[in-house]
Amino acid sequence: MSRLLLVICLLLGSAAIRADERIFYQPLNVDASLSQAQWRQVWRDTAKQGTHTVIVQWTAYGDSDFGGANGWLANSLKLAREQGLKLVLGLSMDPAYYQRIDALDSAGLAAYWQAQLGQSLAQQQKLREDWKLPVSGWYLPMELDDQHFLPLDRRQTLQRQLKDFAGKLDAPLHISVFSVGKLAPQVNGQWLGVVASDGIQVWWQDGAGTGRLPSLVRDHYARALPCSIGIVQEAFQQVSAEGKPFRAEPATLNAAAPGCHPTAVFSLRYRPWGQVILDNQHQNKVDDVQSH
Repeated sequence: MSRLLLVICLLLGSAAIRADERIFYQPLNVDASLSQAQWRQVWRDTAKQGTHTVIVQWTAYGDSDFGGANGWLANSLKLAREQGLKLVLGLSMDPAYYQRIDALDSAGLAAYWQAQLGQSLAQQQKLREDWKLPVSGWYLPMELDDQHFLPLDRRQTLQRQLKDFAGKLDAPLHISVFSVGKLAPQVNGQWLGVVASDGIQVWWQDGAGTGRLPSLVRDHYARALPCSIGIVQEAFQQVSAEGKPFRAEPATLNAAAPGCHPTAVFSLRYRPWGQVILDNQHQNKVDDVQSH
């Protein structure tokens, strides 16, 4: 029995290490109050966990660019690079994105997306010219889901827009998606496979933290994904009520992530070595900016 428990512990440990190979970091303005020494320690500990890539969710959020090329975020990411961490830099995010797409018809959604992609392309050029950080990829913060992109024509239009946008970048495009149970698992998997076929790295959020779908349903969606689709394990548990400002606390990773997929964790502030970021946020009484 003791040998069996040891094997189980080793398997669970290796699954967590593998998941943390890539970790999301969602910048908040309040994070600016952390010192350079604190950031250096966070990134040092991140690298020690076996992480090789940090996916920064955005570098512009509405009117905020987090200090720009000489600001706290750029300086923090330079410290991450010093620890050997690769960067996938997020682009521009409209704080009203989810409210906007709720209100738009298919034609309006296509026009809105095109405008937002234009802003993200301008942000990518600014990052290249001003921030001068080596990047391994670009992350588009506007998440996809199977409710707003349930109609086939919307998915087809989106496919053309993403393919065109990715073709203008000098490093691979990353984008994430979550499921709310509107598309059947197989249809959802086929859709994401088509998006990924254009060389785009698609990340599917496992939904364990938000708990919108029962775990059995989430597992069906995960099993229907092509192996090229990455799975983002949510290392948090939502504690805020529906419709209230988002708040969450750290939670144990789901150890049952399918084995053939690239994996990542959301997010750094919920991991034990990122606790200083979460503590700072709570001390300043700032809510999380959870995308959905």
